[in-house]
Amino acid sequence: MTANSGNGGSTGIRVASVEDIPEGEGIAISSDITGTEDDIAILRDDDGTCWALNDTCTHETASLAEGWVEDGDVECPLHSSRFNLKTGKVDGLPATRDTVPHRVEVRDGEVYLFPNERP
Repeated sequence: MTANSGNGGSTGIRVASVEDIPEGEGIAISSDITGTEDDIAILRDDDGTCWALNDTCTHETASLAEGWVEDGDVECPLHSSRFNLKTGKVDGLPATRDTVPHRVEVRDGEVYLFPNERP
């Protein structure tokens, strides 16, 4: 998983092939690669769309990449908090703090992440 170019900013960071992420699931991308404070979860909705959110649930320390993705939300595997894939807003308790969304692009079957850029 390497940056598409030397700066990683304007072209994004290639993080996976779409086929590497099954529909309804996610993968975690290390903060060592993204340069962010938290790892970033790349999540694939049940319609095939890819989204990116900070990986750590805002309620308890659990990986959202290990959660369940459906109907535009990801559900935390620990206590079932739900977050909107596009906005990061809480859609289901017990979490009360939103998470951070990041921009993602799919080009030629490859997923590019733009850390700290809003979708």
